Amino acid sequence: GNHVIPNVHFRKVNGMTKGGHYRAMFRTWFDQAARKKRRSQNRKAKAARMAPRPVAGLLRPVVHPPTQRYNMKLRLGKGFTLEELHEAKISPKLAPTIGIAVDHRRRNKCAESLQANVNRLKLYKSKLLIFPKKSGKKGVKKGDTPKSELTNVAQNTLKEIIPVERPTLRVKARAITGEEKEASAFKTLKKERTNMKYDGAKRKKAAEGKEEK
Repeated sequence: GNHVIPNVHFRKVNGMTKGGHYRAMFRTWFDQAARKKRRSQNRKAKAARMAPRPVAGLLRPVVHPPTQRYNMKLRLGKGFTLEELHEAKISPKLAPTIGIAVDHRRRNKCAESLQANVNRLKLYKSKLLIFPKKSGKKGVKKGDTPKSELTNVAQNTLKEIIPVERPTLRVKARAITGEEKEASAFKTLKKERTNMKYDGAKRKKAAEGKEEK
């Protein structure tokens, strides 16, 4: 036929061609083992540098992420609110000095999250050990932990300092009960829609009946 004569270029095989043109650049990962070792050494060096303070840094609150997609989950927030610190009887100026993050912009939207973070602060406060800034009797200030309790103190290496108690969202399979078999979701919804539709008429009728009496 009157078609074009095939003249395709099958030269770019696996990114390699004759010479240096069109050569594919493959990223290698030969340093994986060395990088793993280096990261481990960096973590240990950071822990030694921060000792005896927690490796994770400051204590942070438990918050619900925004949007409907993620609001059932829990994660660490930026800092505790002033209201949470007030409930836990911790001064906002003292908090950063004893390893507690403060966020003056965050607001508490419900009593449950407020109480959860207050309990978190109280638990942290009960386990807190404050080392004197200077050695000797003159270096000890009010609120510092006694010297007898500061021997062989283990460093906190947890990621969240106090682990976040995440609820288990998974529901295990079980047998359907007799009550659930008899119940009808369609009938329940239908009944509620009917009640909502005639709610005004029923109230009006009830009010007229009271006036007649």
